[in-house]
Amino acid sequence: MKKIIFMLVACLALISCGQKEQGITLRFATWDSGDALKIQQDIAEEFMKDNPDIKVQVEAYGSGFDQKLVASFGAKNAPDVMYMWDFPTYSSQLENLDSYIKDSTNVDLDDYYGGLLNYVKVDNNTYGIPSGFTTHVVFYNKDMFDSAGVKYPSKNWTWNELVEKAAKLSNPDDRVYGIGLLSKPDPYDFEQFLWSNGTSYISPDGKTLEGYLNSNESIEIFRSMRKLVDNKSGILVGGKQQQSGSDIFKASKIAMFENGIWPLNGYKKAGINVGVAILPSFNKKTPKSVMSVSAISMWKGSKHKKEAWKFIEFYNSEKAAKLRVADLPVRKSLVKSFGIEENKELKPFYEMLTLADSTPSFLLNSNWKEIQRNLSPAIEEAMLGLRDPQVIMDEVVEKSKRLLK
Repeated sequence: MKKIIFMLVACLALISCGQKEQGITLRFATWDSGDALKIQQDIAEEFMKDNPDIKVQVEAYGSGFDQKLVASFGAKNAPDVMYMWDFPTYSSQLENLDSYIKDSTNVDLDDYYGGLLNYVKVDNNTYGIPSGFTTHVVFYNKDMFDSAGVKYPSKNWTWNELVEKAAKLSNPDDRVYGIGLLSKPDPYDFEQFLWSNGTSYISPDGKTLEGYLNSNESIEIFRSMRKLVDNKSGILVGGKQQQSGSDIFKASKIAMFENGIWPLNGYKKAGINVGVAILPSFNKKTPKSVMSVSAISMWKGSKHKKEAWKFIEFYNSEKAAKLRVADLPVRKSLVKSFGIEENKELKPFYEMLTLADSTPSFLLNSNWKEIQRNLSPAIEEAMLGLRDPQVIMDEVVEKSKRLLK
C-alpha cells in the first residue's frame, strides 16, 4: 500500500512539475500575412528565448481581423494581446494601460512621437502602445523627371508646383501622365488634403459638418484634383476596371503617386529610380498627412495581464524594432540610433510625422462610420467629375446632420 501511495505522489509531482515547466500561453492576434507574419513570429520567438516560461501563440487573422476579433470579444475568448488601430470601436474591450506605463521602466511615452499617441487614446485614456506607422508622401520617378527636364520636388514645394510639374511630365498620346489620383480614395486617407488646406471634414469638437466638409477650402481640393484629370496632367487609378496606382507607377506610366510606405520596396524591386517627397502645401499652408498607426493592446479580460504587458514592453524594444523591417520605428531614440534621419527615402515620412497634429474625424465622433457611408460615394463622385463638388458635399452635410451627436 505504501508503495502505491508513493507512486501516486510521485506521479502527481511529475504532473505538477510538467505544468510548471509548460508555463502559460499568451495569444497574440495580428492582421499580418506572408513576410509580415513571419516577422511577428520571429518577434514571438525572441521573446520566448528571454522568457522560457511564457509561450506566445501568434494568431494570424489576416483580412478577417476585425470580424474574428469581434467574435472573440463576444465569446469572451479574445487573445491576450493584439494589433490594434480602431480604438473608438474597441476601447471598451481593451485594458487601460496608463497604470502599466506609469510603473514601467521600459516604456517612456516621451520617447514616442506625440502625433502617434493621439491615435491610441480615447477620453484621454491610453489603450495601446504605438508599434509602427506610416505617414503619406509623394513618390516620384527620377528618370521620368530627368527625361522631361523637370526639377525634382523641393523640400517646401506647393500644390501649384505639383500642377506645373505634372503638366510637363504628361504625354497623353503615349498614355503617360504626371500624377495618378485615386478614383475612389479612402475617406480616412483623403482628409489629409483638407487638413493641408486649413480645414477638415468635421469641427474639432466633432459636432459640426457645416462649414467644414462643404467649406470653400474643402471644395477647392476636389476641384483642383479634378482639374488635373480634365487637363490630362493626371489620370484616375485604382477604380473599377483600372490598374492600381502602384502598378502603373512601376510601369513608368505615371511620374508621381501619393501613398504610404507600403509600396516603396516594390518600386525598388521593379527597378524604379524612385524619389520621395513630402506632400505639397496648399496656399502656403502647412502640409498635413494622415497616419496609419499600428499599436499593441491588451484584452481587459486576459487572465495573464502581467505577462501580456511584459510582451508589449518587449514588442517596443530595440531588439523587436530591428526585426520589424516592414515598419517605421516609432521611438525617437531608435530613429536616431538606426540612422534614419540621414536616410533620404525615409526622412520625408518623419518630416510629415513632425507636422502631424490633426485628429482624424473617426476619433472625434463616435458615429463617424455612419457618416462615412454618405461621404465615401460622394468623394468618388467628386473625383469622377459627375457633378459639382459643392453640390455633392452640401448634400452629404444635409443627409448626415441627423447622425451627429
